[in-house]
Amino acid sequence: SAIVFPKKIATEQQSLMLVKRLLAVAVSCITYLRGIFPESAYGTRYMDDVCVKILREDKNCPGSTQLVKWMLGCYDALQKKYVMCMALGQFNNYWLCLQIVTECYHFKFKYTHNGPLLDFGSTDKKSEDTISCADTKKASILLIRKIYVLMQNLSPLPNDVCLTMKLLYYDEVTPPDYQPPGFREAKYAGMIFNDEPMYLNVGEVPTPFHMLKLKITTEKQRMENVDKNILKQGEIAEPLQVCGVSRDDPEE
Repeated sequence: SAIVFPKKIATEQQSLMLVKRLLAVAVSCITYLRGIFPESAYGTRYMDDVCVKILREDKNCPGSTQLVKWMLGCYDALQKKYVMCMALGQFNNYWLCLQIVTECYHFKFKYTHNGPLLDFGSTDKKSEDTISCADTKKASILLIRKIYVLMQNLSPLPNDVCLTMKLLYYDEVTPPDYQPPGFREAKYAGMIFNDEPMYLNVGEVPTPFHMLKLKITTEKQRMENVDKNILKQGEIAEPLQVCGVSRDDPEE
């Protein structure tokens, strides 16, 4: 019933397990608060004193079952150190083009000799030996709280929204024929927006072996009703960073 933080992260496996759980919580919270699946597709858990919804396989909701399978496939690629980026995209017309999305959530992965390092090009290079479990726990809870605040204040998604998940790999280490369970080779490499996008750097979570950072891209018009002061209130000490489109950044 609770997501327990380890008292010590001494091994790569402990760190990897924590990252998997946090990834599951983040994806579950996003889909729950954006109204993608019905209440029956979620179970209730607690992360410290924060109540969170966790996606589960529901025979009455094939979509949630499919997303759970995608997450397991992502875990397979993460354990093998092949995956570079996981992108969860939402689009509102299946027959139009799977490339054109209305909202997108990016988790990017890099690897070091110590284990997977999730890095979004942050200029804050923290020393690994200064990261404590208390820092990891605090950052994890802060990230989830920021997701809750943002998801509850963004304008609603279209009624006919659909989901797609894309995994990008490091070609130099990934076998050419590798596809994790639930995935196939994509016809389109990227994702594009019909309307002007806004990039939101939500937050990052450090461990001695990993760095996780969530970036959300949504249509600018959906941000119009978000009160920037809301993001600075309560226990969310650090406001979300809103970025414009960077034409010169190859990562974008």
